[in-house]
Amino acid sequence: METLLIYLLVGAAAGTIAGLFGVGGGLIIVPALVLVFTAMGVSPEILTHMAVGTSLATIIITSISSVRAHNKKGAVNWKLFGIMAPGVLIGSWIGGATAELLPGAWLQLLLGVFAIVIAVRMWLSGARHNQQAEGVGKLPSVPLLVSAGGLIGWASAIFGIGGGSLTVPFLSWCRVQMQRAVATSAACGLPIAIAGALSFGFQGWNNKLLPEWSSGYVYWPAFIGIVITSTFFARFGANLAHRLSPKMLKHCFAVLLFVIGVRFIWTNLGLLKGLI
Repeated sequence: METLLIYLLVGAAAGTIAGLFGVGGGLIIVPALVLVFTAMGVSPEILTHMAVGTSLATIIITSISSVRAHNKKGAVNWKLFGIMAPGVLIGSWIGGATAELLPGAWLQLLLGVFAIVIAVRMWLSGARHNQQAEGVGKLPSVPLLVSAGGLIGWASAIFGIGGGSLTVPFLSWCRVQMQRAVATSAACGLPIAIAGALSFGFQGWNNKLLPEWSSGYVYWPAFIGIVITSTFFARFGANLAHRLSPKMLKHCFAVLLFVIGVRFIWTNLGLLKGLI
């Protein structure tokens, strides 16, 4: 019962974050599941891969709810999504295969560094932010957008996130207005989650260390508990996003990423010391 309650709370937090920032919620789900799976006695060799795979599966449901809420406000740039989606799909599948080659501790350490770098980038961007209308400036070429989608999908699948921590800064750099960047990022999170979850399920299918009720690296009890609450709270977060200023959104997003990044690095200091 305690484990189910944890899953429900994680789903509520992840759903709110997903709707608010256009991320899949994986930056909340993965660290929480790492802790839960550790307490369950899951083998250290696979627990991070299970956390990432399960996170990606839940993001499928959360993204659908978040996108519907943003789309009702007309904030999703579907043309831009259509250009980036093919690259996102291919990159996500390759990212799942890449993660299989990395030890769990490496995944956590890389995620921590990645989160802090993006956090600093977003904070500085928010500090010098001037409100911009969408369409000011020219978007990159189609090949560059497709390539960016591939890179975002690849990194997102490795870390078990919906891609918003990369997509939102990228679209902001392209001078897409912040609320529309968040909404379009939420849409991009869906193909990332689908391709990434399928890849993790495939990569871990025959692993003998997996607990019962797993399909590859996707653990269904955690999936069910998280999506029960994440769907509702994703709509809540999306509505909240349209009430905040773009500058406030960027600063809140940066603080969230920084705290999570520090948490991952702190728990893997042993590995970091071994590299120095």
